[in-house]
Amino acid sequence: MHAHVVGIYTTSAREAPLREVGEARLEAGRGLVGDRYYLGQGTFSERLKGTHDAELTLIEHEEIARFNEAEDSPRTPGEFRRNIVTEGIRLNDLVGRRFAIGDVELEGLRLCEPCAYLASLIGDDVLERLVHRAGLRARIVTGGTIRAGDVITEPL
Repeated sequence: MHAHVVGIYTTSAREAPLREVGEARLEAGRGLVGDRYYLGQGTFSERLKGTHDAELTLIEHEEIARFNEAEDSPRTPGEFRRNIVTEGIRLNDLVGRRFAIGDVELEGLRLCEPCAYLASLIGDDVLERLVHRAGLRARIVTGGTIRAGDVITEPL
């Protein structure tokens, strides 16, 4: 099985539920077009201003499934508040490395750890169960359009 995108999630408003979309345009240096952080409306927009940390977040489908099994929970991928849900790749291994989703080139910046805001939505167990497993923050090096099902390749 090859690594690929399972789902793409976005919302234009702070604290609003994320909705799944079939495709999204990623703009280098800015983010997922129309997303709350692209628009400067995210919960942490002010704190992340001037960094690449708000451009794109990813999480592994396998970690969502592991969390749901451990918690006997039916949480949907969008509830974890990451833009891209992947399958078949360890995102932690991409910190400091370039990789691609389809034709879009990305660079893994740092782990996207669970925060108090996420815990307020999902429950405090998310802090312990997803530490070092809650995803990756990435910089968009070369923009373009990504779609659910796109192959993820690394390293570049």
